[in-house]
Amino acid sequence: MSPAPQRVRPLALAIVLYRDHLLCAEGYDPVKEQTFYRPLGGEIEFGERAEAAAARELHEETGRRIERLDPLGVVENLFTFDGAPGHEVVFEFVARFAAGEAPNDLEPIECHEGDYTFVARWLALPEVLAGSYQLYPDGLSERLAEWVNRREPVNMQ
Repeated sequence: MSPAPQRVRPLALAIVLYRDHLLCAEGYDPVKEQTFYRPLGGEIEFGERAEAAAARELHEETGRRIERLDPLGVVENLFTFDGAPGHEVVFEFVARFAAGEAPNDLEPIECHEGDYTFVARWLALPEVLAGSYQLYPDGLSERLAEWVNRREPVNMQ
């Protein structure tokens, strides 16, 4: 079997803030023996705007709608996962739940991507900003801290 073709993937991520927490998919790299976290989102489809892709992907994965997508940044992410190299261009958007879509609590959310099921967890924003979690893409904690520091107080409920 030949290896999968290498390509650059365009991704859009929704940085969902709720009750001073950030929603992230939990992952594990068996080669690095490392648990890590990444905001929900996925690949941008041809002809689709990145902002629309972030909202669509989060809805597909959680069944919930989001709004107020503030651009956070665009980063090129070169990484290794499970021993294989990866290359992504990632559009990041800060978002909140649309009216009536927020969960009642901060319990983990079971998410679905096709036939694949994964868990998204709420990470306390002060701990995220302090670097307490291995968060991807690299530098996301710092970009989010800059966004928080330059924003007027906003109710992210």
